[in-house]
Amino acid sequence: MKKLHTLIIKSYIGPFILTFFITLFIFVMQFLWKYIDELVGKGLEWYLVAELLFYASANLVPMALPLAILLASIMTFGSFGEHYELVAMKSSGMGLMRIMYPLLIVTVFTSFCAFLFTNFVWPKANLEFASLLYDIRHKKPAFDITEGVYYDGIDGYVIRIENKDEDGKGLNDILIYDHSKKEGNIHVIRAEKGRMEMSKDERYLVFTLENGTSYEEIQESTKPHMKSVFKKEVLRFDLSGFQMERSDKDIFKDNYQMLNLVQLDNAVDTYNLAIEKRNIEYTRLINKKTLPEELDSAQLSKLEKSDSTSLFAYANIFTDHKVALIETAISQLRSNKTYVTSRANVLKSNTKSINRHLIEWHRKFTLSFACVILFFIGAPLGAIIRKGGLGMPVVISVLFFLVYHITSITSEKMVKQGELEPFKGMWMASIILLPIGLFLTYKASTDSSLFNLETYSKSIRNFFERILPKKENPIKGK
Repeated sequence: MKKLHTLIIKSYIGPFILTFFITLFIFVMQFLWKYIDELVGKGLEWYLVAELLFYASANLVPMALPLAILLASIMTFGSFGEHYELVAMKSSGMGLMRIMYPLLIVTVFTSFCAFLFTNFVWPKANLEFASLLYDIRHKKPAFDITEGVYYDGIDGYVIRIENKDEDGKGLNDILIYDHSKKEGNIHVIRAEKGRMEMSKDERYLVFTLENGTSYEEIQESTKPHMKSVFKKEVLRFDLSGFQMERSDKDIFKDNYQMLNLVQLDNAVDTYNLAIEKRNIEYTRLINKKTLPEELDSAQLSKLEKSDSTSLFAYANIFTDHKVALIETAISQLRSNKTYVTSRANVLKSNTKSINRHLIEWHRKFTLSFACVILFFIGAPLGAIIRKGGLGMPVVISVLFFLVYHITSITSEKMVKQGELEPFKGMWMASIILLPIGLFLTYKASTDSSLFNLETYSKSIRNFFERILPKKENPIKGK
């Protein structure tokens, strides 16, 4: 029996690893297609791109893992059914659940690893990914001066070069506008030819100009314009701004996607305490009595001892101060209205933040549970359709995964909008797929021909034969 379990596990591990990396590769290519415009043209080193793809891959594991389990289980049991290995196992007295038992243990172990990954590895990967992507987005495009085009990538300068030599370093007809003093277009340099080279540390761009003229406007001088001619002049441009600077990761560490379970619980408690504190302050301000200054001490003490909190009721008692009391009441009502509106906005913002944190809290469990559910869908489906390989199993897997993914995205969006509770929204996809998995497992255990078209066509034919009238035989009728 142990040899049979080893055979089943070996038959499953190969397709699982293959499909996992194929699906992960597809999702990474989708990521590249989404962010390609922000990566191209910035002169990024290969290791930065590789690091970004590595963190992006870690971020996409929760999407690739359930699909890989679903596809691998269909392929494994489909291959068993196609080669009559499943029939041989059942003929020896093993039921479908007994055959699925070793792979169920593997799936549960994989689900537990997925939970550890989402709780400990995924937040750190999200932090590194968000930090690196932010730095790349804010990095200047790579230094590139095109012939006949005004280039303003260097701070304080605009450069135009008519044409370059074949080596890319020799320049002809050079025009440089110096705006470094931030006083407008007051300094212009023009040269017939020159040479462009990088310094040894690649921090400076060195222009060696020949046969040129410098024009400069002199502010607050009797000579408003100065012209100088030079045979050779060297200009240095600082390129430190083109180097990518890594930002402080602490900027992103409090984001809900960068937190583990304990940190998420603490964040939710913090928001709940803030809401409770706001409610206490709201009650105190709403019940606060604001009385006119015109009332004397005796009248004020009488009002403060009164059970009523309505200034309109006080206006009927103190008719001499009726106008002042009514004006004070109206002012207090306006103040309360403003405070209620402000409190509602703050409460809405805090509730939205709590929902986002609870989404991530439930996601760490729903991923593991989804792996088990999709296994109970994939394994019976493979036993029913009896097709291995990457043909029919891929089509069926994609359909079920789309149902799971679309349901998850839709319900998560409804939770963020406040239309669903976080628990219901995050577990809705699992709740929908669980009965399907149990139904398919039951059908596969009873050797049901669920996807046999001949069975359905025969049932339809029998149905029409029953409801349609039979024609009498003319010879028999005579």
